[in-house]
Amino acid sequence: MAPKHRDGDVIVAIPGSYISILHTVFAYAAFLGAFFVGVALHYHKIVENEFYGYPQEWFPSVSATIGDRYPERSVFQLFIALTSGPRFILVLLWYVLTAKPGSSIPKAVLGVGIFRSLSCGGWSYITSTDDHDWHDIFMISYLVATLPWTMGCIASSPPNPKAIRYRKRCASLFFGTLIPLIYFFIQHKVHKVPGAYTIYAFFEWALVLLDVAFDACTVFDFEGFEIVVKDIKGQSRNKDKNVSATLATGFLWTEALDAAADVYLGFVFWSVATSLGLLVWYFPLWHMGLSGYEALVMSTVSPLLLASRPIRRFVLQNLRIFHLLSLSGLLAWLVERPDLRLFTVGFAVSMACLSWSATFYSERSQWYRVEARALGFGIGLIASSVAKFAFQTNNPIWPAIKPEDGGWHKLGLLLAVLSVLRSTRHPVSGSDGPSARSKPGFSYLAGLGLAGVIFAMHYLFSDSSTIISWVWDGYPVRGPLAVPHGVYTLLAMSAGTMAGVFYPSLVSTWTAFGVGSLGAAVLTTRMNWLGFYGGLLLAAYVMAISPALISNAVKYGPASTFGFGFLMYNIMVLFSVWVVAYAFVPGGPLVRERTDWVMLATMLLIGAGVFSANLSPKNPNLGGRSNKSSAPYNSNNAVAQQRRHRPYYAYILLALQVLAASTAYLRFPAYSYTPHHPSSQLITAGIWTIHFSIDSPMHDSRYRMSTLLRELEIDVIGLLESDLQRIIMGNRDVTQFFSEELGMYADYGPGPNKNTWGAALLSKFPIVNSTHHLLPSPVGELAPAIAATIDAYGTLVDVYVFHSGQEEDPEDRRQQSEYLADLMGSSDRPAILLSYLVLKPGEGNYNTYVSERSGMRDIDPSDWDRWCEYILYKNVKRTAYARVSRDSITDTELQVGKFQVGLPPHQVGGEMVEEGVVPEDMRFPALFMPPGVRGHAYHVFDQPRYFA
Repeated sequence: MAPKHRDGDVIVAIPGSYISILHTVFAYAAFLGAFFVGVALHYHKIVENEFYGYPQEWFPSVSATIGDRYPERSVFQLFIALTSGPRFILVLLWYVLTAKPGSSIPKAVLGVGIFRSLSCGGWSYITSTDDHDWHDIFMISYLVATLPWTMGCIASSPPNPKAIRYRKRCASLFFGTLIPLIYFFIQHKVHKVPGAYTIYAFFEWALVLLDVAFDACTVFDFEGFEIVVKDIKGQSRNKDKNVSATLATGFLWTEALDAAADVYLGFVFWSVATSLGLLVWYFPLWHMGLSGYEALVMSTVSPLLLASRPIRRFVLQNLRIFHLLSLSGLLAWLVERPDLRLFTVGFAVSMACLSWSATFYSERSQWYRVEARALGFGIGLIASSVAKFAFQTNNPIWPAIKPEDGGWHKLGLLLAVLSVLRSTRHPVSGSDGPSARSKPGFSYLAGLGLAGVIFAMHYLFSDSSTIISWVWDGYPVRGPLAVPHGVYTLLAMSAGTMAGVFYPSLVSTWTAFGVGSLGAAVLTTRMNWLGFYGGLLLAAYVMAISPALISNAVKYGPASTFGFGFLMYNIMVLFSVWVVAYAFVPGGPLVRERTDWVMLATMLLIGAGVFSANLSPKNPNLGGRSNKSSAPYNSNNAVAQQRRHRPYYAYILLALQVLAASTAYLRFPAYSYTPHHPSSQLITAGIWTIHFSIDSPMHDSRYRMSTLLRELEIDVIGLLESDLQRIIMGNRDVTQFFSEELGMYADYGPGPNKNTWGAALLSKFPIVNSTHHLLPSPVGELAPAIAATIDAYGTLVDVYVFHSGQEEDPEDRRQQSEYLADLMGSSDRPAILLSYLVLKPGEGNYNTYVSERSGMRDIDPSDWDRWCEYILYKNVKRTAYARVSRDSITDTELQVGKFQVGLPPHQVGGEMVEEGVVPEDMRFPALFMPPGVRGHAYHVFDQPRYFA
């Protein structure tokens, strides 16, 4: 008989373990019911995939089983609906069981559990046929959320040895199963191995069973629970707060919006700041020398104005206005004239640096607010990197991105205005006086620390693929890829950010600095996975130390910390440019190719900040012993506020990681590329100097370029001036975009840390092997080259992409011609050279490139009107050659040649023929016959040339 209680009669009491049992039964019934019905009714259809069917594949995957076919889909969805009730109760009971005063883990697990349950509903009721992208997003979100759910449940488990033992076993088996699952998925998707998908399906089903079994372990924990329904007949008798009230006080939307506003303002800051270098670079690029506009890089030093007390007081009293002024950078895309657009962004950057510095300084009396602002600043960088990851290394609110090319300026501006209004609604909390008694000179050390950490964040981590490009070493793949391994960079940054606020005393130690320095050294000196691991270590450290350095800097005057810090940051930006542009800038040869010096200087600057933070008065956020001067930090309210705001930033980081993982899944390359004319065994190869993917109207040009390359039916293309992974070029990678949009394998190199202007190769054919070369350059700029071997219709063909030195350095070009001639002559395979040579046909070094030494021939020796771009070949049959005008995309035309493989090589003296005798499948598109389209047409000859 149910017990009585003075609050009312107990109508029913349900043992808590029943919730676990119902959840397990319904969940298994959903999957196994769909499996048995599917096998009985549609066996041959559900074991078939895009490559093979029965008998090569004989066991169905989970997605095929629960997918689109009736009635198994209905069986699955029915039982999943029945599972949802016990599921949400299970998540809630787990929170009630594990919640403890002062502990944030149960709240985080509760949030993850609800999100994970909703994601399950998403992929259950939106199939891949309904909407493939959203189905995948919900599925990836569910899988990503499984990690924090599993770890959180284990970490917060009550002391029940039996439940803990089974829970750990299920978790270990679950994550252990992921390794063979991914392996066999790659065997199926990439290598197309028969039967691999069947093995993959077994592991996929194992994941499902283990996932449900993990939650079933709660049956042991809920044995002491009862769910009681009472008839109380009247108002509450002041019992303890119920669960809903507890949840309401545990998660407040107002505080969540505050955190989101801070992060979005950080996102806007980094978006505008990273666009400035790109716009500044436009002017020396198109002026072919220093233009004077480079002075706009000094826009960031505006916090020096805060040295004046009247100006400082005015800024502090009008922070909202200055933040709103910084949003002018989001309107710059409307400005057509390049110089005025640059001035607009320069003004926006100056206002952003001024307002953020003043904001940090204004919060100095409440260290938990300083920490919150620092989190918004750091997570804003991560959000910017996630946005670039989703938009193939372009930021959708950059002023160089047109709306038709993916710009989201209007939405970005609207959210920014709302964020400013939200973030600045409270009056300034701090007075305009010194916040701590500190020794003179420490402020400048704090400024040096800010310079180092902000430079590192911008230089290396404003794009998830930057450090990957540093360690990329060609084919076969021996290291990370931008997709999907850019997610690792973002994960390391996120982990470092949270470590910085939860373990500030640890990350501020010299031991942690040594670990970060080790990561910097490994990234600088090693390639492939080892170098990447060093980069991840550095990413975590830089993001971890940033809140501590910002918290230390606010103790001093803002001009001597933030103003001086941004000045030194600018010097570091120029340093990073000088090491590669040494041939064009004053004093450049002194720092030629010294990327290691840049990295060393960065770590020394951060070290100065660590030194200052460890010697200055401590606050509780940095650990250590506090003194009277830090009294404002020592209130119980501050500690409570800290505990309240941190989880919201953690939730935002989790959401960003889910978005990044979903993006990686959606962008994962298919590796099933097909050349345009396989029946003719034709290779259409081109060479183009793309001027760093910024056109003469100062817009990103990649969409215009990809349209032209697609219409010309390019199979292999060499791209020069293509290394965009620098601050002055926006830390972009145009090869990712071309690879995905055009369906091509991509190789680029040598990397940005090798200090060239870049070379890249894109190929419809698999790249079997590739090596990267720095050709002799005793005086001028470094000359990059890629030597690759592609598999074209079963024939191995060597492809070389090369950019020689400048006209002003004849000895460089002579040595480079000999190096490349020997390299090409060392192989007897068919070969194509796609190059930028800087010479006249038939003269000088031309006779080294086109010689018995190299074995190469000119695609058209009669074309005398050339200076830069050349296409050479050997042991393949040339069939056509064309020169296509550039319009305003770049300063150089596109040259294209057509070659046949698997046929007797073309002999010297082959005659030109009319287009009419050439099979239509081997012709260039008529679309570009003069006048052409969009400013692109066959020029010089006004038509392609064809050869017998």
